[in-house]
This record gives sequence, structure tokens and C-alpha cells, in this order.
Amino acid sequence: MDRKKFLRNGLFGLGAIIALPTAISSCSKDNDNESSDDTGNNSGGDCSVSPAETKGPFPILTPAQYVRASIIGDRTGVALLMTLTIEDQSNGCTPLANVFVDVWQCDKDGLYSQYATQTSANYLRGRQTTNQNGQVSFISIFPGWYPGRAPHIHVEILTPEGRSLLVTQIAFPVSTYTSVYATDGYNGAPDTSNTQDSIFSNSLSGNMADSVTGNNTDGYTLLKKITVA
Repeated sequence: MDRKKFLRNGLFGLGAIIALPTAISSCSKDNDNESSDDTGNNSGGDCSVSPAETKGPFPILTPAQYVRASIIGDRTGVALLMTLTIEDQSNGCTPLANVFVDVWQCDKDGLYSQYATQTSANYLRGRQTTNQNGQVSFISIFPGWYPGRAPHIHVEILTPEGRSLLVTQIAFPVSTYTSVYATDGYNGAPDTSNTQDSIFSNSLSGNMADSVTGNNTDGYTLLKKITVA
């Protein structure tokens, strides 16, 4: 689907996100095309398997119920469009079509949905099936942070039968999250940096988003290649 049309369709009636339909045209000229501030990344020709990481304490409880492109729910924040490309290392790193991609993240306040200790709502969780190019896209907001963790998004890749192929996490460039967290509504600088993070500090080059472009007004576009064994 055309990405501008994807944004228009996904955000119809969602007034919390401002000016996201212009994000695609604005991203390439309003901000650096960042692959990483504090590490190299595995974009380009690298075919290494992406780092396996913990699901964390708040995985999706019933992912099949959340097949949707927009995962925003009732949350507010700086707009984020994620496009993930899944590749199969065992088949020459060709695109992996027709597999499930589950994503989940915290909101701008660092809270996850579905859990009694957080909130019982169902925001910022979703599932899509990869197309023939191995790609899925989700309309979201830039995640916040919570004590002890650097900003991140959780991803799980599963076969159509439900067998997990990989659980991983995506990290953000420092300059990007520093800019976002200076805006109203977010909680300022995180207490844990990428290199201090207990989950991906030892695998940061593989976790880092391949590209994050955009600005705080129009939103950001995140691109990430994830390779499974």
C-alpha cells in the first residue's frame, strides 16, 4: 500500500496525532537520516541473525485479537510509523512472507496496557502479516521510557502456526529520543541510556533502528530489518 495512503487511512478520525500525513514527505528533509548515534547498526548488506531478547514483563496476552495497522488506541504522543522488513537467513536472507509480526510498547508515560499493575486497556499492541516483500507497517506513537530501561519497542516473529521464530527489541538513536523527550507530554531524559541498558547494551548494533527520520511536529518514520534464523 502507498505509505501516504496508509497514513491517511490509519489516522482517519484519530485527532491525537498531529500532521502525520505529512510525515513521509517531511522526514527526508527535516531531520538527519539516522542509523545510529552511539553504535554502528546492521543495516545494508549484513545478514546476521537479529539479537534474541526477552519478551519483558508485559507481552501481548492475546495477539490474535489485535490484528491492526494502527495500534495507537487512545494514547497521545509524537507520531511514529514503523516499517519492519523480515528476512530469512536460512534462505539466503530473502524476504520472509506470510509470517506474523507482533509489536508492543509503552506509552509516553512509560506504561503498558493489558496488565493490572499498569492498565487493562489494549493500546500500543498489534499484529500484522508480512507481505511478499517481508514487510509490515504499524502506525504508533514514539514510546516513552520507564526506570531501568532505555527507550525500545518489542517485536516477535511467528510462523502462521504460531511457532516463535525470534523475539527482539528495537532501540532508538540518542539524538532522536532526546529531541522527542524534550517535548510537552514526555517525561524528559531517560534514566538509562542505550549503552547502560541491561537488555541490549551488549547487542546494540543489532537492536538499533536502521533509520529514524522526521521531526517532532510531523512525526517520525522508523525502518528496521529483522533477520531470523
